[in-house]
Order: sequence, then structure tokens, then C-alpha cells
Amino acid sequence: MRLLLTGGNGFIAKNLISHLAQDNKYEIDLFLRTDSLNDLELKAKKADMVFHLAGVNRPDDVEEYDKGNTDLTDQLCKYLKKNNRAIPVIFTSSIQATQNNPYGESKIKAEKILRQYSKDTKSRVYIFRLTNVMGKWCKPNYNSVVATFCHNITHDIPVDIHEPDKEIDLVYIDDLVEEFIKIIKGEVSLAEFYEVKPVYTITLKELAESLYKLKDVRNTLTVEQVGNNFMRALYATYMSYLEESQFSYSIPEYNDERGRFAEIIKTKSSGQFSFFTSLPGITRGNHYHHTKCEKFLVIKGEAEFTFIHILSGKKHKINTNGNTPVIVETIPGWVHDITNIGDTELIVLLWASEIFNRSKPDTYGVDHIEKT
Repeated sequence: MRLLLTGGNGFIAKNLISHLAQDNKYEIDLFLRTDSLNDLELKAKKADMVFHLAGVNRPDDVEEYDKGNTDLTDQLCKYLKKNNRAIPVIFTSSIQATQNNPYGESKIKAEKILRQYSKDTKSRVYIFRLTNVMGKWCKPNYNSVVATFCHNITHDIPVDIHEPDKEIDLVYIDDLVEEFIKIIKGEVSLAEFYEVKPVYTITLKELAESLYKLKDVRNTLTVEQVGNNFMRALYATYMSYLEESQFSYSIPEYNDERGRFAEIIKTKSSGQFSFFTSLPGITRGNHYHHTKCEKFLVIKGEAEFTFIHILSGKKHKINTNGNTPVIVETIPGWVHDITNIGDTELIVLLWASEIFNRSKPDTYGVDHIEKT
């Protein structure tokens, strides 16, 4: 299938192209701002489907709205009609199409042209009245507050908010692309307008606060709940604005005669990850917890875990090494320690079910208990 993307170097097009690149079934032609109408005609002639993503939304001259949105759409449809084929068109309109402003008016004119094209050629037309779209590669200081905030915050530039309580609706670029791909695959029924879900509503103040929390992860090591929903999308968007020099950061490391220890990441509700090392013959631990649970994974070296039940004195031992990935779990009410029984440094990854609280560590030493 040959696809034509107008606005081919724009934010939405770049993301669509990157997703389609995973499948070699598609040939993609791009119509760029620097191309001529003759280029558009030649590319439209070869197209099996068109993603009409080009548009003007911040021109220097208000007349450019019609030229970039309405007139280009009209010219595209004229070229497609010459093909004498039913060529589907996916059009990114705007929620402002219902508003009485030059941009919205130019978009609704474009919609009408496309509907007439559909009627004349029996081609399917898919119109998306998009709200604010966020995601990687969106241009800051243009028409996306999320892109501008992300750029400023990652570059230590102050964020200026004139209306902190103003609410905005946001959709995520991957959710939009997913809808596009469904259309390509013929999985979408005809409708007057097509929606992207979910839609996230947030105030400008809340947006800025959320982004500053994501930035602060490198200081507190405590990550927000970024595994799903809005924060998942916002986190990916925020991270995409980091410069190459910001791709890594240091964390505090604590050293003593036993080895090294460092906290890696802390979560809001599911504990934290750390790592530690031990020199040959060194034993770490020798304590128990009432509630806290832990998982240990030996990455390098050889280890012996010793467990003693605090009431019965029952003992249990487990030996693991870095050649075979085995998780060893600590159990509440059991003393546990880990000894490096190898000849090289022992390296262990550790997950604890709760963030360490110095005022209430739930860690109790039992040096008096004899181990065998």
C-alpha cells in the first residue's frame, strides 16, 4: 500500500512514520512545505491512501489560514479525483472548527471540501477534530503548551503561566497513531467524526507541577506512577525533550569495609530498588522485618542466604550465583543474611516492598541468634 502524508515533516507525521516503519508493507510519500503543487499532483497520482496532516495554525498573515488549510485541501481533492479511484483520506481537523475564528473557519471549509470529494468519488473520508496532542517531537514555543513546558523544564527555563486554573484537554500521540493504523487495516467503521481516546483534562498549574515532579525524580529517586494512563503519556513526552547530555545522571553511593550500596529508584506505592556489593567472606544483613519483604537477585558472584525463624529457631540455607537468575525472597519473621562465599566481588540487585524510613525502618538486628 502506498501512503501519501501531507505535512510530512510535522509532529504527527513523524510519529506515524516511525510506527509504520515496523512493517515493510507500506511505501510512504511525503508532501512537504517546500514542495510544489506539481509535486503534490504527482504523489497524489500514486497514492492508495492519504493522510492529510498539513495545516497552518500560526501564520503571520491571517489570509494564510485559507491558503494552507482550505486551498491546499481543495487542490489535493482535485488531484485525487483525476485518479478515477476511491482513495481514502484521513484528515486532521481541529476542535476549533466549531469556533468563529479564522483558523476554525478554514478547517471547517476543508472538512466540507473533503465531504464533497467523498460524495463525488465514493471515497471514504475520516475526519479527526483533534484537541491538543502531546508526545515526542512536538515543536515547543509553537502551538503546544505541553511541548513548551517540557522544553523549558528540561532546559531550566522558567515556565510562565498566566491562567493557572485554565483546563486543557489532551490526547497522546500514540493513541492517535493507533487509530490511524486501525484505519489503514480497515478496522474502523464509517462515522461523521473520529475521536481519540482517552482524553485527559488537566489545569495548566497541574500540568506544570506534574512535570516538575518528573524532573525531580533524579534528586529524590522517587518516580511518579508512570506505568499507565496520563502520567505514562506525560512521562514519555517529558523524557523526549532531554538533550543527549542529560541521558544519564549519578546517584549517591555508600561505601564501607563490606562493599558498596546505592538506592536506584523509589516508587510511590511499590517500594524501591537498590544494589549492593560484598567482598569475599563478607556477610550482610543479619536482621529481620515484621512487614517489609525483599527480593534479592545475585548478578555476579556466589552467595549463601541464611534464614532463621525468630520464634522456633528453624534454619534454612539457599546458595545462588550470578550464572543462574534466581530470586531469593525474605520472609517476615525470619532473620536473614547473605554471605559472599566466592572469590570475587558479589553484586546483588535488591527490591524492598517499601521505601526505607529511617524513623521507622522495620529492621531488627539479632546478633545473639546462633547460625549453623
